Amino acid sequence: MNHLAPHERTERTERAERTERATAARRPIPPRAAFYVLASVVVSFLAASSAPTPLYATYQAEWGFTPITTTIVFGVYAIAVLVGLLVLGKLSDHVGRRPVLITAIAAQAAAMLVFSTAGGVGELLTARVVQGLSTGAALGAIGAGMMDINRSRGTLANAFVPGLGTAIGALVSGFVVQYLPAPTHTIYLGLLVVFAAQAVAIALIDETVTRAPGALASLVPEIRLPRTVRGAVLATAPVMFAVWALAGFYGSLGPALVRTLVGSTSAVWGGLGLFVLAFVAASSVLALRGASATTVTYTGIAALIAGVALTLVAVDRGAPVLFFVGTAVAGLGFGSGFQGGIRTVMPLTRPHESSGVLSLLFVVSYLGMGVPSVLAGVLVVHGGGLVPTSEEYGAVVIALALLALAALLLRGRPQSAPGVLVASGGTPAVQAEHADASR
Repeated sequence: MNHLAPHERTERTERAERTERATAARRPIPPRAAFYVLASVVVSFLAASSAPTPLYATYQAEWGFTPITTTIVFGVYAIAVLVGLLVLGKLSDHVGRRPVLITAIAAQAAAMLVFSTAGGVGELLTARVVQGLSTGAALGAIGAGMMDINRSRGTLANAFVPGLGTAIGALVSGFVVQYLPAPTHTIYLGLLVVFAAQAVAIALIDETVTRAPGALASLVPEIRLPRTVRGAVLATAPVMFAVWALAGFYGSLGPALVRTLVGSTSAVWGGLGLFVLAFVAASSVLALRGASATTVTYTGIAALIAGVALTLVAVDRGAPVLFFVGTAVAGLGFGSGFQGGIRTVMPLTRPHESSGVLSLLFVVSYLGMGVPSVLAGVLVVHGGGLVPTSEEYGAVVIALALLALAALLLRGRPQSAPGVLVASGGTPAVQAEHADASR
């Protein structure tokens, strides 16, 4: 028997009807489409991070700063990403993916406005800090969100889309700078429009995790890994550090080196080196997706050593064609090394651990990208100059790759068949592909 008073029943009915109308009006995006929306956000964030690369020469000419400043601007972004990953990387496991992503996109949009109106190094640094913090906050949430929807495809996408975004940003920005008016404004305003559209799309996807207590506690930085992934992370961290150290070089000093080799001031040439590296890296993820994680990782180390060695020979001889061949081979090493690390570690995580573990993997990656490139900028000015510093940087990357190889040979690493997850006990776990497809 219902003992509610008539007015109480009416209030409950009205609330239920309002909830139903709000749900119907929202019309959530289907899971498959939501997966691609999340992947597109990674692409746009990484494209925005590489968009300033072809512009560094323009900024340097207008504002009169040295190569040290260029690498500091690049390094500040990497440090801000690290802070974002350490402080905000696990937040989405507690408050949900959507709130974190919408806030991060809004911050990226604000950074684009600062970039487009920048009149000096101070504004450039401010924009890079905001951009880095929002990227760090978003990377773990997006990667975990894609794995929430489809674990196997999400693992692959986490390795593929960063390279794709970096490649697109470097190339498109180069063409915009070279051929369109107001280059220091146009690329950023275009990205602003993209972010606005993505914010609307994110608002329409379903939340993939339930809210959990501990959001404030998750903001306290800590380096803690679940026991099930510790060995895998220790085995793959040197590889990921090495490949991203190379990416840091191409993103900071690469444009100046390429222009020196080809004898051109074109902005397209300035971004072409990073584009080749990142595009081949992204392509290698797809090409090697059927190979085991162990095979992919060793392929990455071998290609990284060979590719960097070729680029060193090219720099020494002043041979631009050989330089781009070496860059392509090194790109294979970049993509394979990064993919191998992701595919070794992430299948071992549980859903509520995915965001935090992925964030820590990106911490290792961005340390590799940021710290060596800043040191290289100092050496360009106070050491032997651009070309000798480039050769020294390449030698260090080769040494890091050899160190990574030694670490893998000494420790060994878990090997899982393509498309099969490894359960916490070390046995293959059946993929819930049918469940994913029906969600």
